[in-house]
Amino acid sequence: LAAWTAAAHTDGFAAVESWAEQTLTAKATEQASVAIAGGTRLTRLENGIRVVTDEIRGVSQVAIGVVVECGSRHEAADERGLAHLCEHMLFQGTSLRDSMQIARHIDYAGGRVGGFTTRDYTCFHASVLGDYCYHALDLLGDMLLNFTLPQESVEREKQSILSEIREQQDIPPHYLDAQVKREAWAGHSLAWPVTGTEESVRGFTREDIIYFLHRNYTPDRIIVAAAGDLNHDDFVAQVHDAFWRFLGEGCNQEDGAAGFEPGFAMVELPCAQSYFHVGFPAPAYEAENRYAMHVLSWILGGGLSSRLFRRLREEKGWVYQVDTDYQAYRGAGMLSLEGSTTPELLLDVIPVALQCISDVAGWKAPVTAEELDRAKTAIRAQFLIASEDVHTRMCRAATQQLYFGRTIPVEEIAAGIGAVSLPEMKSLARWMGHEAVPRANVAVGGPLPGEKDFALLRDTVNRRLKRSGLTRTERAA
Repeated sequence: LAAWTAAAHTDGFAAVESWAEQTLTAKATEQASVAIAGGTRLTRLENGIRVVTDEIRGVSQVAIGVVVECGSRHEAADERGLAHLCEHMLFQGTSLRDSMQIARHIDYAGGRVGGFTTRDYTCFHASVLGDYCYHALDLLGDMLLNFTLPQESVEREKQSILSEIREQQDIPPHYLDAQVKREAWAGHSLAWPVTGTEESVRGFTREDIIYFLHRNYTPDRIIVAAAGDLNHDDFVAQVHDAFWRFLGEGCNQEDGAAGFEPGFAMVELPCAQSYFHVGFPAPAYEAENRYAMHVLSWILGGGLSSRLFRRLREEKGWVYQVDTDYQAYRGAGMLSLEGSTTPELLLDVIPVALQCISDVAGWKAPVTAEELDRAKTAIRAQFLIASEDVHTRMCRAATQQLYFGRTIPVEEIAAGIGAVSLPEMKSLARWMGHEAVPRANVAVGGPLPGEKDFALLRDTVNRRLKRSGLTRTERAA
C-alpha cells in the first residue's frame, strides 16, 4: 500500500483509488492498439476478444459487428441448425430487457440491428449514428452475456425457423443449392444446411441452446469490428465495458478436409420453369489463387459480357438469366453455375452450359487478354464502390481477421486483382479441367422429363464432363 501511495503521488494522482482505477483500465487494453492498415487498428483485450476498427472521416454513422467463430460447421451431427437457433434466441430477451425493449432500444437510436449465421461464423450487427455507438454496443453485449432464453420464446422461434426452412424449399434456386452442397460435401459438416432440418429443429431444447452457447461463445472466438465515425481508443474502452465479463476458451473443433463428390440428381418441383444448379470444387477462402478464381467466375458468368450470358441469352435466347458464383469457406470452396429455362429446352441448355465451362477448363477456348482485362476492371471497380459502404467496411474488417488473422489493405486487394495474369488463369483453368470439372455435382429441379430424357440428359452430362460414371445418381419426386 505504501508503494502504491508513493506511485500515485509521483504520477500526480490525489488518491490511490483514482490511480488504481486508471492503471487497471489501461491494463485491460494494454496489448494494444496496433495500426494495421490505413485507418484500421487492432486491439486484443485481456480476455482474448479482438477489437478492430476502420475510422472513416466524413460519415455520420457507425456499423458495428460482433462476429463469433461458430457456424453450422461447428455443430455435432445431432445439432444441425443449433447455431442458427442460438442466433435467433439471443434477440429474445435478457435479464435487463425483453425482446420488445431490445427492439425499442435500437429504434430510439434511429438505428438497425440484426444477425445472420453462415457455415463458418455467426454475426450480430448494428448500424447507428456515431453518437449512439455505445448505445448499440451495450445492447449487443447485453444480448450475448445476459440472455434468458424464455421457454415460450424457444418454442416460438423453433416454429419461425420451421417456416423459414419451408420457405426456402419453395424457392427452387435455394432448394437446388442445398441439394448440391449436401451431395457434393456428403459426410462433411459443410454439407449441412445452416437452418438445419425440420426434424432436428423440433428436437432442440432450452438446455441444448445453453450448452451450445457456453461451449462456443468464448472470447477467443469473438471479434468486435466497427467502421465509420469513431475513435479507436474510445471504442476499445466501450467494448471493454460491454464485454469484459466474457471468460473462457473454446475447444478446438477441426472438421477435417472436405472432399467433393460428383453427382446427378433430378427433383420434381411444383414450378413452371426447369432450374439447374452445377457445383464445381473451387479454392478455399484463404487460398493464394482466390483472386484468379474470382476473375474466372466473372468471365464465365459474372456479367452481361460473360461467356455463358452471351451464349445462352444473347445468341440462343434460351434463358433469361444465368450466373456463376464463387462461394468460399475456410478450407473449401465451390464454383456454382445456376439458371433456369423452359422444360423443353433443358436438354439443350445444360450441355451447352457445361461445354462452355469445359472449353475454358481444357483451354480449348482460352481466356483472352481482352476478357481478362475487362473482368479485372469490373471486379476492381465493384470492390472500390463497395468500399464506400460503412457496413461493408465493417464486415471486411471482421472477416479478414477471422480468415487471415490480419487486415488486408484496400490497395493490396486491388493490386492482387490487377496482378492476375494469363499464365495464372491458364494454370487455374487446367486445375479446373483435371480436378474440378470431372467432379461436378449437377442438380435439376422442376417438371421431370420422362425416363428416356432423364437417361439422355444424365449420359450427356457425363460426356460433357468427360467422366465415366457418377457416385451419386438420383431421380426423385
